[in-house]
Amino acid sequence: MPHQHTGIDKAQILTEALPYIQRFSGKTLVVKYGGNAMTDPALESSFARDIVLLKTVGLNPIVVHGGGPQVDSFLKQLGRESERIDGMRVTDPATMEVVEMVLGGSVNKSIVNLINKHGGRAIGLTGKDGNLLRARKLLMEKADENGSVQQIDLGLVGEVVGVKTDVLEMFTQSDFIPVIAPLGVDDQGNTYNINADLVAGKVAEALGAEKLILLTNITGVLDENKNLLTGLSTQEVDHLIETGVIYGGMIPKVGCALDAVKGGVVSAHIVDGRVPHATLLEIFTDHGVGTLITNRSKAVKS
Repeated sequence: MPHQHTGIDKAQILTEALPYIQRFSGKTLVVKYGGNAMTDPALESSFARDIVLLKTVGLNPIVVHGGGPQVDSFLKQLGRESERIDGMRVTDPATMEVVEMVLGGSVNKSIVNLINKHGGRAIGLTGKDGNLLRARKLLMEKADENGSVQQIDLGLVGEVVGVKTDVLEMFTQSDFIPVIAPLGVDDQGNTYNINADLVAGKVAEALGAEKLILLTNITGVLDENKNLLTGLSTQEVDHLIETGVIYGGMIPKVGCALDAVKGGVVSAHIVDGRVPHATLLEIFTDHGVGTLITNRSKAVKS
């Protein structure tokens, strides 16, 4: 079970937060929103209030959201399923229509509405708006039982090759909070379904963000004894991957955080989204609620 931070002294949090608020004023942070935080009503409200507060105290939050379970639910209603390979959805044109309708439509607008309900001024975007996310087809490489590497065609699944930062800067320099659905477009106008973690990482890189925050359904990166690693340098993360301590489904998420930091983002945070107000606790308290990754030789809370 996640650590719930029961009995936290709110006055103490505010006292801890002040130097962080002053330090990060005017800075951009990109938050990937998904998992339990996106389906539990109490956590939804907690997340929305966090984002509004961040904007109110002078930071520039940008939200990138997922929505895989919502897409699955809609496909099921249509009597259809979509195959997954290593967690990536195989996306044919008919599935892409559903993905675009659910992510770019109902899910995006519900998050916008949620933030606005809590006093923010959110505006919904997909990567197609203003050519925000330039994409190309992603070809997954996978080793077969003989060790030969094969390319797997996932259909209309893409990767980000460019971010039009002027579109986002127009909003972050005002009162608006951008909420981005992970859809991109290529030079021929083809729409692609893109992993939301990857979109968040590339947006953070392109903007030179202060922080990339990935809300997850786990406590963070664990060591070989299943203890939470609260601070890691990029070198330490590379070592943990090489030695197999970080493995399986955590590798793509950690790899996304690693790429962002190596690409110029000051710090990346893999945060337990099941904890109420996880985003605020990670940014504005000394202890945080997840794993911090930085380029420093020895990672410390920042």
